Amino acid sequence: MFAFHRRSRAAFLAAALFVGAVPGAWGQNAPEQKPPEQAQKPPASPPAEAAKEEKKKVDDFAEAAKVLPGAAGQPECMWTGRRVVNLLWRDDLDTALRQLELYDRFGCPGDHLQQAFRCVVRQGEIDKKSTDSIGMRVAACWLTPTLPPVIAAPANGTPPAPSSQ
Repeated sequence: MFAFHRRSRAAFLAAALFVGAVPGAWGQNAPEQKPPEQAQKPPASPPAEAAKEEKKKVDDFAEAAKVLPGAAGQPECMWTGRRVVNLLWRDDLDTALRQLELYDRFGCPGDHLQQAFRCVVRQGEIDKKSTDSIGMRVAACWLTPTLPPVIAAPANGTPPAPSSQ
């Protein structure tokens, strides 16, 4: 009789595990339903826009490879270098230092990074009303780190005095 109880407990346990697993399996095969508000929204980025963005990135990397000497024009140096400059501008030094380790590991030139950051800093603060963004400024300074500094107009509207540099 004791053996009967062991068998019945084992059978009961197996049945319980089977029944417990079945609803999960049914849920995996059910079609995914979205809430009504998500079902009506258009996709965030149409495929044509995504393809255009990707082509722009490829063209940007190709231009950098032509214009920049050595490793500064390589895609991995360009991508991590721009990130470091952007993070330094935003005063996120901890993240910038972690990215800088990656930049160095790729064998990217530190002097180009320094020149690009100097260029961004020399450009001054970004006007809130301007369409210029830090990303665009970093990209421009990465390709041409010798860009002349921007001389901001005084608040009263008179043109700035020419500098004697």
